[in-house]
Amino acid sequence: MTVPHESARVGPGDAYFAVFTDRADAAAVAHAFARPGTQTLTHPSGRPWLVGRWRDDEMVTAHVGDASLAIVGFCPVGAAELRRRASRLRDFTEIDALARSLPGSFHLVAALDRRVRTQGTASGLRLVFHAEIDGVRVASTRADTLAAALGHDPDVEELAVRLLWPAPYPLFETSLWRAVTAVPPQDAVVVAADGRTVRHTRWWTPPEPVQPLAEAVPVIRAALEEAVATRTRQGGVVSCDLSGGLDSTSVCFLAARSPARLVASTWPGRDPADTDLHWAQQAVKHLPDVEHVVWAADASPLVYDDLLGVDDLLDEPTIGVMDRSRVLHHLPGLAARGSRLHLTGIGGDHVAWCSEAYYHRLLRTRPLFALRQLRGLRALWQWPLAGAVHALADSRPYGRWLADAARDLRAPSPSPVATGLGWGMAPRLFDWVTPQAERLARKALLKAAMTAEPLHPDRGLHSDLEQIRSCSRVIRQWDGMAARAGLPMASPFLDDRVIEACLAVRPDDRVTPWRYKPVLSEAMRGIVPDVCLRRSTKATASMDASNGLRENRADLLALWEDSRLEELGLVDGAALRHLARRPASPGLSDAILYTTIAAEVWLRGLTCSRAPAP
Repeated sequence: MTVPHESARVGPGDAYFAVFTDRADAAAVAHAFARPGTQTLTHPSGRPWLVGRWRDDEMVTAHVGDASLAIVGFCPVGAAELRRRASRLRDFTEIDALARSLPGSFHLVAALDRRVRTQGTASGLRLVFHAEIDGVRVASTRADTLAAALGHDPDVEELAVRLLWPAPYPLFETSLWRAVTAVPPQDAVVVAADGRTVRHTRWWTPPEPVQPLAEAVPVIRAALEEAVATRTRQGGVVSCDLSGGLDSTSVCFLAARSPARLVASTWPGRDPADTDLHWAQQAVKHLPDVEHVVWAADASPLVYDDLLGVDDLLDEPTIGVMDRSRVLHHLPGLAARGSRLHLTGIGGDHVAWCSEAYYHRLLRTRPLFALRQLRGLRALWQWPLAGAVHALADSRPYGRWLADAARDLRAPSPSPVATGLGWGMAPRLFDWVTPQAERLARKALLKAAMTAEPLHPDRGLHSDLEQIRSCSRVIRQWDGMAARAGLPMASPFLDDRVIEACLAVRPDDRVTPWRYKPVLSEAMRGIVPDVCLRRSTKATASMDASNGLRENRADLLALWEDSRLEELGLVDGAALRHLARRPASPGLSDAILYTTIAAEVWLRGLTCSRAPAP
C-alpha cells in the first residue's frame, strides 16, 4: 500500500477510506490498509468496515441491528436522524431515495446483512473505485490506494488516452490501473455477503429539462441556500471567493446571511482590462459586515508556476496542476484570518448556463424559435454560417461520433461551432505525441465507440453532464490539495441537489443570446443586489497563461529533460524541449500542452510517493 512521502501530509478535510465486508478474510485485508494516522470504523461484529482518514466533524454514522450507515463529507443530517433512517432500512434500494433526498456533497456507505454498498456523488466530485485484493472485493474513494495494495503500475494505454485533448466520455472516467474499476458517478457499488461478488446499481438519473424558469427559480434558490448553509451553519469564520462574477458573488451573499463571519477574497487579474475588482467592490458596498481582502495582482502566481514542486498524492493526472499554485496561494492568508473553510463559485458556469447543443434538437421540434435564437448565438460567438449549418445537420449517434474522432486524431483542432452544437469537443493529439501513443489512444476510442451510450440522448444534456463531471474531477484534486495546505475548499454549485434543480430548467430558458445566466440571476434576485446582477462579462486569465509559459520555460524544459512519458515511448521529448525554448510558438496559448504536462507531473509524483507494499 502507498505510504505518503514525508512532505505529503494529509490535511484536514482530505478524507479517504476503503470499505470492507463483515468477513474474516476481508478483515485480514483491511489490516494491511491500517497505517499510522489512519482510523478504523467497525461493523457491529468488531471487524473493520471503513479504514482511512477523516475528521470527526465530517463523519456521521448509525448502527441499528444489522443495518449501518455512514456519511462522509458535507451533509447536515445528524446522528439521530441517520439512526432513524437505519432503523427503517430493509433493502439497499431504499438507499437510493435517501441519497437523492440529502443536501450537501458526501460519500454514503451502507451495510446490511453482511453486504456493503458505497456511492459518491452524481457530480463526480466524490468518486468510488473497487478491486479484488487477495480474493476480497474492496471499495475505496481513491484508485491509487487499491493499486498500491495490488502492487500494480499504471496502464500505458490509459496514459495514452489521457494525452488526448480532451479525453471524451467515457474515457476520462476510467481508472489508470486495469485491475481497479471506476464506478460511474450515477452508480453505487454493492459487494455481496460472500465478499467477492460485485455489481453496480444505478441510483441517479438526470432530470428532464422541461421546467419553465419561473417554476424552477424557487427550487434553485432553495437548493443553493441549503448548499451554502450546510457549510456555514456551524458558525466560525468562513472565507469566500469574490471575483465580482455572478457565481462567486451569489455564494458570498448567501454565506453572509449565515451565522458564520465571512472573509471575502478578491484576486484582481494582471490584465488592465480585467474588471473583477470593480465588480467585487460594488458587491462589498452591500456587505458591511464582511471583511474584504484584496490581493496584489502582481504577487499572485502565474499559470504553470511550480510544476516541478507538485508533490500532492493524486490518483489520476489532472490539468488542475497548471493552476495549483494559483489555487493554493491565498489559502494560508485566509487561514491566518481564522477561516475554517473556503467557498468558491466554481461550477456556476456549468449549471447556470448550458450547452448550445440543445438547439440541435430544438431546431427539429421548435424550428422558428430555434432559428431566431441561433441567429443571436451566431452573432454572440461569431460562428460562420456554413459551419453552423453543417453542425446542425450532423445527426451521427454518439458511438459513430467517437469512432470518427478516433480516425481524425491528427486533424486540425475542431471549430468552436462544431464543438458547441455537437456532442462536444472532438479529441486531438499533437505533434509531440508518438505514433505508439496514437495507436493506443485510437484503440481505446474505437473500443469505447462499440458500446458507448451518451449520458443523455439529447446532445445538449449530454454535453452539460460531461462538462460537470470533467470539471468535478479537477476540483476533486484541488480539494485534496487545499485540505493538505490547511484550508479545505467547497464548491456549493457542484452539490447534486443544485445540479438537479438547474438541469431541470428548459434549455431555452437557460441558454439564450439575449441574457447572461438567467437561471442564476433570477434565483438570486432579492439576495444579490441588482447592480451586481447586471454584470454580463467574465474575466479570463489569458495574460497569466501566456506570461506563465514565458516565465516558466526553464521549469518546462527541466520537466522534459528526463521525461517519464518519453521513457514509456508516449512522447517525443526532443520536440517538447524544443517547444519549451520557444514559449511563443503558435498554438501553445490554447492549452494544448495541458494534458501532456498533467500526465508527466502525475507520473513524477507517483514515483516520489512509492513505498513498499505491506
